[in-house]
Amino acid sequence: MKALELRNISKSFGGVRAVSDLSFAVEEHETVGLIGPNGAGKTTVFNLITGITRADAGRVEFFGKDVTRMAPFHAVRLGMARTFQNIRLFGSLTVARNVLVPIIGRIGYGPLAAAFESTRCIEAEKAALDRTMEILDFFHLAARADQPASSLPYGEQRRLELARALAADPKLLLIDEPGAGMNPREIGDLMADIRHVKEAFGLTILLIEHQMGLVMNLSDRLVVIDFGEKIAEGPPADVRKDRKVIEAYLGEEFQC
Repeated sequence: MKALELRNISKSFGGVRAVSDLSFAVEEHETVGLIGPNGAGKTTVFNLITGITRADAGRVEFFGKDVTRMAPFHAVRLGMARTFQNIRLFGSLTVARNVLVPIIGRIGYGPLAAAFESTRCIEAEKAALDRTMEILDFFHLAARADQPASSLPYGEQRRLELARALAADPKLLLIDEPGAGMNPREIGDLMADIRHVKEAFGLTILLIEHQMGLVMNLSDRLVVIDFGEKIAEGPPADVRKDRKVIEAYLGEEFQC
């Protein structure tokens, strides 16, 4: 079953064509890497999928539902979550509260119940706190729960951003350059984390990444774009040998 499908999506900013007639699909429980040179339009594709940016033409479907014109908060409610290339944590809040915020946002009680601290409200908030600690424990961040998010080392901030995205209970996780700024050891830990997350949460993943070792090892398929157009698609072993991809992005050192 197709979890995500883009059909002939296009987007221009002024006179610049950021995405041009782009089509590809992601099957449920698949990991697909979206790669290409800087400025190729990868993050714009993420923004089009999640409703941050509106497409000029084409269609985005999420499990068969048209989400082309859907607002970002509706996309989250349907089961999409994403991380960002530049970390966007709530730096002044604690590690625990960064994860608690999206969980609390999904609790089904109103302001009146909260004001009078109804039994339903108290039980729901306890369940939310329990779930927060489960997620933090999964990412080995439980011991940091009461620390400000801004105090974490860079690698742990990346893990916290991933934890916060999963707190929204997504079906589809869009990850934008999770390896940016990481050293080789951190990259290895990140690959293990993403594999573990995918299996434990039953996720479908769309991944943007410039670390070729990471994206080649994690992805079932790759979609390569250049100047907003798809130039290749297929298993990593095939894509890395594609002459267009080598010339536009990978370079000769990746030729097999």
